[in-house]
Amino acid sequence: MVDVELAVIVGAVLAFVGYFATYLNNLSIARRNGRLLRVNRQISDFYGPLYALIHTTNTTWDYFRGLWRPGVSFWSSESAPNEEERAAWRLWMTEVFMPKNLQMEKIVVENIDLIDEPEIPDCLLSLLAHVAAYKTILKRWEMGDFSKNVTGINFPREDLLEYVEGRYKELKAKQLHDLEELDKAWSEKLRLP
Repeated sequence: MVDVELAVIVGAVLAFVGYFATYLNNLSIARRNGRLLRVNRQISDFYGPLYALIHTTNTTWDYFRGLWRPGVSFWSSESAPNEEERAAWRLWMTEVFMPKNLQMEKIVVENIDLIDEPEIPDCLLSLLAHVAAYKTILKRWEMGDFSKNVTGINFPREDLLEYVEGRYKELKAKQLHDLEELDKAWSEKLRLP
């Protein structure tokens, strides 16, 4: 009789331990999955598209500057651009740079919750200010007023690229690590009794 009671108790303890281990494993998988979902959103909705747009903008800017007034500040007061160069500036700003800037603005504004920092990084705020300031210039051009061509707020080229590229690479590494850990956790779960 004692052996039967002992067997029942041992069986109950083993069942509880198995249930508890399964519960902890499920909890761990759920946490990893939650972290992975956020990282995936950060990459797909914020840092990935922003990184691609910044890279495209920088490459296109370098190409534009190679074509028009290379080696000298475009709006140099010592050697002002001629009318053809000013027209090229307006064309490239209207058709190439501003559309990319507006895409970047939209990504930042609509997905700002995906940053991990307690404050919005200065480079993102500078980007938003740059875009906002250029909206007025492009509106002037639409009305035929070409007296203004630049704002006092420059595109934060280096700072923005450094920040976004760094976060993108960090998140990609985290994503790969989390995927490996999640795969291990699922493998362990499948081995549990």
